[in-house]
Amino acid sequence: MILIADGGSTKADWIAINSKKEEAFRVRTLGLNPAVVPEVELENRIVNMFQLMQIKEEVTEIFFYGAGCGTPIPTAILKNTLETIFVNATVVVAEDLLAAVYAATGKDPAVVCILGTGSNSCYFDGKDLHMLAPSLGYILMDEASGNYFGKKLIVDYFYKKMPNDIRSKFEKEFDLDADHLKKYIYREANPNMFLATFAKFMFDFKEEKYVKRLIKKGFQEFFKYRILPYHLGQETPIYFIGSIAHYFRDVLEKVAAKNNLKITGVIQRPIDDLVAYHKHNIG
Repeated sequence: MILIADGGSTKADWIAINSKKEEAFRVRTLGLNPAVVPEVELENRIVNMFQLMQIKEEVTEIFFYGAGCGTPIPTAILKNTLETIFVNATVVVAEDLLAAVYAATGKDPAVVCILGTGSNSCYFDGKDLHMLAPSLGYILMDEASGNYFGKKLIVDYFYKKMPNDIRSKFEKEFDLDADHLKKYIYREANPNMFLATFAKFMFDFKEEKYVKRLIKKGFQEFFKYRILPYHLGQETPIYFIGSIAHYFRDVLEKVAAKNNLKITGVIQRPIDDLVAYHKHNIG
């Protein structure tokens, strides 16, 4: 049995493939970002998923692609956690960008970007990933991500920059008590996921000028730091992965056009394309 996982900060999608290259089942756990989730909690989120525990001794290979797996220390933590649970499996842990590349373009050169709970980009030359800079996460980077927009909404609310009609709906939707916010941002696990929950508010107001302006500004910042510095021609395909890109594709395409670029494709959830890639390359 082979397990393939696409792990974001908010959720992780798992698909089990049997020896006949057929899908056995699929499940979803909470996010398994080892850069922000404590090691004990990583283990709990896996062992509490009944379907995974049923086959833990049958699993021979695991391919886990995840947020927070772009640097050695958190990658080693998650790899050790998986090897401890799935004792008969060979475990490969790689960053989510590699999964995005496999899902979007397979083996063809392209710029591949993630706009989900977090954000990142790379240029794939057909063999290797090339990144402008390592991702330093939700505090320092993650332009145009869910947590980025969550922060912007909270700040605009408290500084009274949010239009009154949207502000009143925002108040009804969330607990905006300052102590509550500070607790989940500074003292609880997964602060990036907590912040990203606020970004979902924008989906219901995507036609409002305030939201469009916020999204447009964030996307332009992403292009400035995460795409334009590659200095690639208009013929280079550009793919986006993630819900932020999916729900605001119209704005994303306008920002791309403003920068004389064109979006080739947007994939909301890459797991099915990722599994197809692995099925093609198994054995």
